Amino acid sequence: DTIRQTIADLDHRDVLEAVCDGVREGGATPRILRVRRVADVAFIAHDGARLSGSGVALGIQSKGTAVIHRADLEPLDNLELFGMSPLYTLESYRAMGRNAAGYALGHRVGPVPTELDNFARAKLIVRTTLLHAREIQAVLPGAEPVELELAVPVASR
Repeated sequence: DTIRQTIADLDHRDVLEAVCDGVREGGATPRILRVRRVADVAFIAHDGARLSGSGVALGIQSKGTAVIHRADLEPLDNLELFGMSPLYTLESYRAMGRNAAGYALGHRVGPVPTELDNFARAKLIVRTTLLHAREIQAVLPGAEPVELELAVPVASR
């Protein structure tokens, strides 16, 4: 019963590809870690930043909420918080990746394009709550982060 899509119905694989593409466009090398010891996106991002060679990481919850963090900040401080996950597109995640690379390399970063819908949270509060409950069920206290690689799809012949 694994969560495989964000609350905006984007496949996690597509989101990770978009983020990695953005990181590369920003001039950095992406690295993917799965953090299972917590469900809070700020702590996920902070763990990633502490393990990152650059000291910067983009943490993403299953539902799509994201945070760009830096290792020298407290867990609940961050560089950027992207809390409107129902409104993010793959281009939004690509821009988040570019910004994470920009912070890592000391470059200026730009805004991440986001649609405006003042009722998005209200419309999806029940679904958000259920997804978060599932994320919490998947927590493994004390679990070490696991490095992942995106598998290259095999072309059909």
